[in-house]
Amino acid sequence: VNWDPVDQTVLANEQVIDGRGWRSGALVERRQIPQWFLKITDYAEQLLNDLDQLTDWPSEVIRMQKHWIGRSEGVELTFALQQPAADCPAHNIEVFTTRPDTLFGVTYVAIAPQHPLSRYAAQNNPALTEFITAFEKVKVAEAEIATLEKAGIDTGLRVIHPLTQTILPVWTANFVLMSYGSGAVMSVPAHDQRDWEFAQKYHLPIQAVIEPLYETLVDLTQAAFIDKGRLIHSAQFSGLTSAEAFNAIAQHLSEKQLGQRKVQYRLRDWSVSRQRYWGTPIPIIYCGDCGAVPVPEQDLPVQLPTEVVFDASGSSPLKQMPAFSQAICPCCQKSATRETDTFDTFMESSWYYARYIAPRNNQQMISADAQKWLPVDQYVGGIEHAVLHLLYSRFFHKIMRDVGLVHCDEPFQKLLCQGMVIAETFYREETSGKKNYIAPQEVEILRDDKGQIISAKHQQDQQPVLIGNNEKMSKSKNNGVDPQTMIDQFGADTVRLFIMFAAPPEQSLHWSDSALEGAHRFLKRLWRLVHQQTQSEYFTQCQTINIAALTLDARQKELRSKTHQTLKKVSDDMGRRHTFNTAIAAVMELLNAVSQQKTHRSLEDAVVMQEALSLSTILLSPIVPHITHTLWQALGHTEAVIDVSWPTVDETALVSAQIEIALQMNGKLRTRLWVEPNLEQATLESLALSNEMVSRFIQDKTVRKIIVVPNKLINIVAN
Repeated sequence: VNWDPVDQTVLANEQVIDGRGWRSGALVERRQIPQWFLKITDYAEQLLNDLDQLTDWPSEVIRMQKHWIGRSEGVELTFALQQPAADCPAHNIEVFTTRPDTLFGVTYVAIAPQHPLSRYAAQNNPALTEFITAFEKVKVAEAEIATLEKAGIDTGLRVIHPLTQTILPVWTANFVLMSYGSGAVMSVPAHDQRDWEFAQKYHLPIQAVIEPLYETLVDLTQAAFIDKGRLIHSAQFSGLTSAEAFNAIAQHLSEKQLGQRKVQYRLRDWSVSRQRYWGTPIPIIYCGDCGAVPVPEQDLPVQLPTEVVFDASGSSPLKQMPAFSQAICPCCQKSATRETDTFDTFMESSWYYARYIAPRNNQQMISADAQKWLPVDQYVGGIEHAVLHLLYSRFFHKIMRDVGLVHCDEPFQKLLCQGMVIAETFYREETSGKKNYIAPQEVEILRDDKGQIISAKHQQDQQPVLIGNNEKMSKSKNNGVDPQTMIDQFGADTVRLFIMFAAPPEQSLHWSDSALEGAHRFLKRLWRLVHQQTQSEYFTQCQTINIAALTLDARQKELRSKTHQTLKKVSDDMGRRHTFNTAIAAVMELLNAVSQQKTHRSLEDAVVMQEALSLSTILLSPIVPHITHTLWQALGHTEAVIDVSWPTVDETALVSAQIEIALQMNGKLRTRLWVEPNLEQATLESLALSNEMVSRFIQDKTVRKIIVVPNKLINIVAN
């Protein structure tokens, strides 16, 4: 198992990231410890196939889960030991291969250091014993083992090739994992790079049995030829393609009872035992006569003691607490001991969404209401849990389905994986090469007019600091921003608006103090526009007038059309696409249009602007709830904005009665015309020439040309 020496507990494979504990960051050790597991491998095929149902999940999460489950089709076959001794723990070595087409190229068999035959051979081989002991102390997990320098020792054991009857050596190798398959592999150095590197190092034979389908230079002294091709030196199978040979050799092995087709998975069973205090106690009692006995249902749940003392080791105190660890066997009533391991906390997070439906139901694990509410319509979570929480939840949900607690196959219909917050980093380097990161707020930064950093120095000693990359905010990089500092300066709404506007939720967000100030200016602008509206002489009247009863001019109709176009876009962006940044941008554009109105020249102006500002306030309320609550009531509404139904689009307002056309003279904008769309060119020319401003301009000039761009502009060329 994977042992985290800092957290003092076992970790599942999914919780080891690049050889380190997902929480502590410590290098993981490999140990043999008794553990409880959930047999997630029984659900491997379902977990893989049901990914096709998740059409609204990010493709990257789907890809990561497929890779982690790791379905492989191949052949399982047996290499018999040559003259095994009576005390030998096995007389055969079973291997699984996805490349039966390379079977005639096997020159040795490699087994894991923890394989029973490795330990058996080590009894009389001190060098092998030392190798196995050293491997067990290597602080790496599966991902790093693949990158280790290949190393191994000849066990002295020999096996017989099932088809050629050739005698092959058995090596213990550090690249073979006991946790994958049988802990043994058939090694084909001519057609597997890992096997080739091992064979080169220990001068083992390299036998080519695959040639390219097309003329390609193959030099096995430089690297293995790993592509599929055509079989050579493979008895009756020579001349077949790799695809043809897969079926033919698999069939031949099956007929000779030497092997069989098999589907194998990379997925391993889920280790759920944790050697720590926090967590749910595993409900098992150990009896000397009865073995491992489940805690009776009437005694559940097993409660953690609260009066505990932790020592400096950080290990769980439960073993040193007889009041908790001593128990009575439910079967024979004799003295027994309680399991002191607790469940992996991912156990609880795997089904909490179903419990939320009835949190106060003390009679059932999950309420019957779960059938009505599940699956979850929209789930938001980090992609870092693609093969942690998200995979475990899918597995746990299928268990609950199979015992009748839920009826659907999957827990979450739609998944949105939010991006990380990225910020600048600054550091100084010690002579040892270690980087000491400095918080951005402690650095004085000089930027150019494009915002790029020119230089940086520490505020305290005024000495230069090094400028690092933009990286995810973290304690290790010391580049986090205290939200409270931003809130104290700008208010919570500004911080919320900036975060939602800076990037789509699924992309990384680059933190920028200047952009935060821009968000603050926008909210102040919204405040000023509402204030101007409330100061209008028509403000009281416009709150009670039905806008549909008014006769609007072209300019007013255009603003109303813009208002409902914005409502339609924001509703779609927020509800369907979750692109909050584009929704905010649309409201910003609407407020630009409101600003251009400048004055309330009539009741109609005031009513149209009241609608635009009221809708803008509602549309922004999920993002900036505090300011919009105040502005909504300032606009004359009595209810709280949070209680207002989401508005509906007035389709008649979307149809603009007139369009705006730029009117230029000699290429310079002079004024604008409001006209019906799609007018004939002659009509547009006539309207332009009759315009008062144009008439004054051309009174002593000759019109040389009139350029018309339909529905966009008219340019009068005159001299």
